[in-house]
Amino acid sequence: MIISASYRTDIPCFYGEWFLRRLDAGYCRVRNPYGGQVHRVDLRLPAVQGLVFWTKNLGPFLGRLAEVRRRGYPFVVQCAINGYPRALEGSVVDARRSVEHIRALAADHGPRVAVWRYDPIVFTSLTPATFHLENFAALAEALRGSVDEVIISFAQIYRKTRRHLDAAAARSGWRWEDPEDAVKRRLAEQLVEVARRSAMRLTVCAQQRYVVAGAGEARCVDAERLAAVAGRPVRAPVQGNRADCRCHRSRDVGEYDTCPHGCVYCYAVNDPARARRRYGRHDPAGEFLLPPEPSGEPAG
Repeated sequence: MIISASYRTDIPCFYGEWFLRRLDAGYCRVRNPYGGQVHRVDLRLPAVQGLVFWTKNLGPFLGRLAEVRRRGYPFVVQCAINGYPRALEGSVVDARRSVEHIRALAADHGPRVAVWRYDPIVFTSLTPATFHLENFAALAEALRGSVDEVIISFAQIYRKTRRHLDAAAARSGWRWEDPEDAVKRRLAEQLVEVARRSAMRLTVCAQQRYVVAGAGEARCVDAERLAAVAGRPVRAPVQGNRADCRCHRSRDVGEYDTCPHGCVYCYAVNDPARARRRYGRHDPAGEFLLPPEPSGEPAG
C-alpha cells in the first residue's frame, strides 16, 4: 500500500508532528469524506510500501524527513510552487524559499525524491498567459538539477472555486477567467519547451485534453518513482481518483477543509474560516488528523 499525505490538506506544513506520531503508533484513523465511515489505516512496515507527501511549504517538515527515512519509509514529495501574487496565495511561503527547500531536499535525498507542481494554472488579470510563461521559466531555471519532472494542471472551476475567486476578485479589484481550451493548449506547448530547456519533463495531471506534443500524463502517486527511490520494487495497480487520473492506488490520510493556507483557487477547502477553526482544534497526539466535529459545527 502507498500512503498519500495528502492531497486533501498540507500535512508536511501543518500536521507533520501528528504524522510522525502516527508512524510510531503504526496506524491512524481516517473518515471517508463522502460517506463518513471511519477506517483504521495500517501504517506499519512492510504493509506500507512508500509515502507520497504533498505540500506548498516543505519548510516545517524538511528537517523531519530524515526521521521518516530512518524509520525505513521511502518517500516522494510533491512540492507545489506557483509564485503567485498575494491576492491569490495570501499565506503561502515565498517562492524563493520553496525553491531553496526543494534544492535542499534533492541534496539530502536525491533528485528523484522531489517533483515540482506548477499547479493549478489560474488565469487572472494578475496572472495572464504571459505571466505564467515568464514565471514558469524563472522557477524552472531555479530548480534545474533538483527535479526531473514538473506537473501542471489548469484550474478546475468548481462551484466553490468560482465563489472564492469571485469574492477575492471583488475585494482586491482584479478579474479572473477560464479561457477556452486552445489558449490552455498553447500555453502547455510553450511550457513543455521551457521545461525541456531546464532538463525536466512536463506532465499534465488528470487533464488528458491538455497533453500536447512532448508532454506526458502525470502519475502523481507513482509506484515506479517510489521504487527508484527505495531501491526495491513497489507494486500497485493504476487506480485513479477521478477521470483521466493515472495514479497508482494509494490510501490518503488527510481530511478536507483543514488547510489554512487560504489559496483562493483551492479545491480542498469549501470554507476558509472553517478550515482555520478546524486547524486550531488539531491534536498532534490524536488518532485522527481532526477530532470529531463538535455539535453545532456547520458541515461546510
